[in-house]
Order: sequence, then structure tokens, then C-alpha cells
Amino acid sequence: MLKMVTFFQGLPGQQSVLGTLDFPGSPQKSQSTSELESEASMSEASSEDLMPSQEAGLTPDGEEEESAKKKKKPKGLVNVFSVFTKGKNKKKKDQPRSSDPEVQSKSRLELDGPPPTVEELKEALESGRLEAAWPVLALERDLEALAAAGGASDEELVRQQSKVEALYLLLRDQVLEVLRRPLEAAPERVSQALAVVSQQELEDRRAAAGPVAAVLAATRPRRWLQLWRGGVAEVAAERLDGPPVAVPQGRSEVENRFVHMGCTMKEDLEAVVERLKPLFPAEFNVVHTYAESYHQHFATHLCTLAQFELCERDTYLLLLWVHNLYPNEILNSPKLAKELQGIRLGSLLPPKQIRLLEAVFLSNEVTNVKLLMTRALELESQRWVQDVAPQSLDGHYHSELAIDIIQIVSQGQGKAENITSEVGVQMKQLLLVELAALLRSYQRTFDDFLEKSKLLGNYRANIIANINNCLSFRTSMEQKWQIPQDSLRHLLDPLRDLKAHGFDTLLQSLFADLKPLFKRFTQTRWATPVETLEEIISTVDVRLPEFSELKDCFREELMEAVHLHLVKEYIIRLSKRRLVLKTEEQQQQLARHILTNAEVIQDFCIQSGSPATWLHQALPKLAEIIRLQDSSAIKIEVATYATLYPDFSKGHLNAILAIKGNLPSSEARSIRNILDINTGVQEPSRPLFSLIKVG
Repeated sequence: MLKMVTFFQGLPGQQSVLGTLDFPGSPQKSQSTSELESEASMSEASSEDLMPSQEAGLTPDGEEEESAKKKKKPKGLVNVFSVFTKGKNKKKKDQPRSSDPEVQSKSRLELDGPPPTVEELKEALESGRLEAAWPVLALERDLEALAAAGGASDEELVRQQSKVEALYLLLRDQVLEVLRRPLEAAPERVSQALAVVSQQELEDRRAAAGPVAAVLAATRPRRWLQLWRGGVAEVAAERLDGPPVAVPQGRSEVENRFVHMGCTMKEDLEAVVERLKPLFPAEFNVVHTYAESYHQHFATHLCTLAQFELCERDTYLLLLWVHNLYPNEILNSPKLAKELQGIRLGSLLPPKQIRLLEAVFLSNEVTNVKLLMTRALELESQRWVQDVAPQSLDGHYHSELAIDIIQIVSQGQGKAENITSEVGVQMKQLLLVELAALLRSYQRTFDDFLEKSKLLGNYRANIIANINNCLSFRTSMEQKWQIPQDSLRHLLDPLRDLKAHGFDTLLQSLFADLKPLFKRFTQTRWATPVETLEEIISTVDVRLPEFSELKDCFREELMEAVHLHLVKEYIIRLSKRRLVLKTEEQQQQLARHILTNAEVIQDFCIQSGSPATWLHQALPKLAEIIRLQDSSAIKIEVATYATLYPDFSKGHLNAILAIKGNLPSSEARSIRNILDINTGVQEPSRPLFSLIKVG
């Protein structure tokens, strides 16, 4: 099975794990709108203009003074904005307590000395000092408290809120920039940024529980956790859309893109698991977030790609990644399988699109297999007619056709199984149909060669090579494909016909030489049957080396065909009705000749490799019918013979009984009727008497 690791090999220069999320080569982000807004707002800030105005009832040193009005102000709220001036503020009771989570993370920026001014906070944030988040948070809380208490004018509250928001814009950009490249920053700095985001999420929930003063703009929820997730999605897109580090020759653009995206996603997620997961709080669900972002961009890219008309190779690769490489080599890789187990990322393509691509792939692959098989047969048949001698392998004539055809079919099947087993099953059914058609075409092409190329020098050698091919076809189909026997038998029918026609052609000249020898039996009225048979056997024995290049199994089958021919021709001569023996002694003498000849035929054929044991009783049983004189005994022998050779008919029996010139016609009729009892008992598995015509 094609593995993704094969794609990953040979990619020198692939970024290290550190580089997977650090993005050292990515361009620096241009100054954002929020940063520009922050600059504009903060440029107006000074110690004086951020101090509460006298109209709000505040003194420069932050002391509470009595108002001309009778309305009483809560202690501490009127001095909330005095923290923006140096050294004259006291710690406010509305600021976070030391037991609050954020206070535990505060730096000495706030804990030592007087509270920082806005200029100092702005400078701290611009220099990346994330500990400034806590004084900014305190300002926001005090501002809310002041607005709720009515301790300042609407104009003053709006002006002060704009300064707080300007600080938050700076803080947000600094925090998200750290978390955008978390492996570039020190772990302590990443932890600081994460703590800020976590605190902001708490503040979002706190703000949702109570109303906001009408005069203040609604700034919550800030949703920094959501912004971080959006940043992760942007990072995933940047990483996956980046150019491949190395582009080996021979790959298509689509293949290079798949390999790059697959390698990048796998390595980046491994870095997240190994280096970021220990740093990030559980609420960030960092592995899940990165996995979903990378998966979504990968899926979006593939969905877009699938809309175009793809070449055959790219269609296959797309399905291979969707079904096999992506789920097995990335999501279920050793380092990621456990971490992604509970994350249902789903498929890279929707089911409808997948089914369409599978149909296109099956159609393309079947067409290719058909063309390749046809081309292989054409090349093979051209070698026949060009009188090219076949190869010899282990002493047998050999043809590469079967190997080529099986390899073509197996490759198509293997590609389908690499996608899914279900696609493999569909492909198997389609390819078997095409293979059956190819084998029928092979048979027709071979028959045409047998008919038209008899004068070629390598005619017989190529016939033997093609007969040997049948074994390679049959063995491959039996071993590689689980095909039901009925279907396999139907599939192999053209090969059986091809082999039979090949045998007939190879044996044609031998059988022609034997024909006049068998005629001697009747021409001499069986005067010298032993000498005649010896000449027949000698003639066969001389010709057998011509078939030595057949594979062993086919040489045995051919010898069985020779064995059948010898028995059949012998019976034909007995059935010619030219020999009528009227005495018991004459009949017994003929029976002895038949038994002697039967033994010679049997011994020779067995020694020559014939497996046809089913022919052993064909001649001896006929000899017994001729020898017997008792009608009842003959009936028993005929009945037995009919069970051995179901195609033994009344016509054949009549021809044998005609030899017995002393048998009354009434007894002959009674003996023939025995075959009526056995008619239809069974069909002959191998034809013998159906090959013998009697008149």
C-alpha cells in the first residue's frame, strides 16, 4: 500500500519542528489599524489631560472634597484617575485584591512604588511588557465604578474610557502577537500572554453579569480567546499555503501541494502536542484548536481543487489523501492519534464529492486497464505472426503475456484498494468483466493464428508457449482473487478452449500418421493385432519429444488426449461390423487379443505420463462382453459397463454384439434393453463413446 512516508522522503530542507510554528521567515505584520488608533489616542495623553477635571469634583492630589451639592460620593471613586499622575495616588479599594488571580501574576511594575502613568503604561506595552495588563485592568474597573457612582461628567468618562481602550488595543496586539508565534517567545512570556487572555475571558463573563453605564461605550465582551483562535486559523492558512521546501522531479503540482500540506500539518501538530500543550491552559483546547484550523484549511483547499477537471493521476491522489494518507498517516500517526482521538475532524471532502471522484477514478482506471491489456495482446500476437521464437524458461516455452495482463489488472486493483477496501471491491468486479472480455479476445486471436500461420517456422513453439500461458492465468486468478467456482469456471472457459484448440493442432499430424495404422486392424481382419499395435505405439513414442516444452501439467493432459485417441480408435475398429465370429473359440481368441492390446496401451500411456485411469476398463470390459456366452452374464457386464461409461449407447452395443455371430437376435435385443434401465442415470464426465460414430 502506498504510504505517505514515501511522499515525505527526499524532501531536504524541510523545516525543523521549531520552525513549524515559529514562522521566522514570515514577513512582519504591518502596523494594524488598532495600533494606529492607539497611537492617535495616546498622543493626546499627558499627566494633566488624563487627570480628573475640577468639574468632576477632584483635586490634583486626589483628596476628596465636599461638593456644593448634597449628593454624597462613595469614598475612593472620585480619585480613581489620579493613578495617571506620578506619585500622588493611594491604592484604591476597588482595584483587584491580592487574592485575585491577576494580582498573583503582577510584576514589580505595579507592586513597587507609585502607580504608573498612562505614558509609562503605553511605553511598557509598546516595549512588550505584558505585566502592564494588570494596571490597565485596574483602570477599567475603577472607570466602571466611577461611572456607576456618577462621580464624573459624561464628557470626562468618555475621554478617560478612550485612553483605557487605547491601552487595551496596544495590550491586545502585544498578547496576540506573542501567541501567534508561541515558539519564538520564552515559555514565561507565553504564559504571561495566556494569563492575560484567561483574565480577559473572566472579565468578559463578569461584565455580562451586570449592566454597563449608559455613558460608557460597550467594550465587553472583548473575546480575545476567539481572536486567538482566528489567529491560529490565519497561521494554518499561511503555513499550508506556503511554497514547498523541495520539489522533486516527476511530481505534479497537485502532488507537491499535497505532500507539502501533509508534511506541514503533521509536523506542526506534533510541535503543538509536544511544546504548546504543556503551556496552554485547558480552556484554550490548544491541540483541538490547531487541529481544526489546519483541517479546515486543508479541506477548503481540497474542495476548491475538486471543483476543477483533474487529470487521472491527480484524481487518484486526491482520493488517496482523503481516504488513506490523511486519516492514517497524519491523524492516526503515533504522536497524534491519542491527542486527536476525541476530535471529530471529519472527512476532507463531503460524501457527494467523494462518490463523484470515486466514479471518475473507477471509470478512468478501467479504461486504462482495458487499453493496456489490449495493447499487450496486440504486441504478443504481432510476435506470433512475425515468427518470433518464444522464450524458454526452465525448459519450457514461455510467453510474458499472462504476466503482463495479470500485472496490469493487479495494479489497477491495488490502486483501488489503496483508496478503500470498498472501492477495491467495486474495482474488482469491473476488472473481472474486462479480463473475461480480454480472454475471449485472446482466444479468438489465437484461433486466427492457428488457422493462418501454419507455415511459420515457430508455429508449434508459439502454440506451446500459449498453452503454457493458460497455467499462469489460472494460477494467478485462483490465488489472488477470491472468486466463486462458478464465476471462475466461466472466466476460464476461453482458456480451456484455447488449450483444447492448441492440443488439437499439435496432435493433428500425429493422429494423421496413426490413422492408416489403425485401419490395418480391419483390413487384415484382426490377423496380426499385436504387430499392428506395436507399430502404433512406436510411432507415438517417436513423436512425444515434440511436446517436451509443455509444462508438466499440460504434457500430462496432452498424453491423456493421446491415450483417449488410442482407445477410441481401437473401439472404432471393433465397431466397423466387418468382423463376425460365429464360434466361441474365435470370440475368446479375439478377446485375448483385445486384453493384450489394452495392457500394452495402458502400460505405455501410464509410463508416458497419462493420468487417464478412467480409460483402463474401456477395452478389457468390451473383451469380456465378446468372450462371454451366457446371456445373463453378458447383461451384467453391459450394465456395469454402462455405469463406467454413461455415453455407451445401444448403437455402440449393437456394433460389439454384431461380432458375436452365434448370438440369437432375441437375446441380443434383450441385452440391448439393459441400457434402457440405465438411461439417464448420469451424464459422462469425460466423453468416450460420444466421440465414436456408429452406423
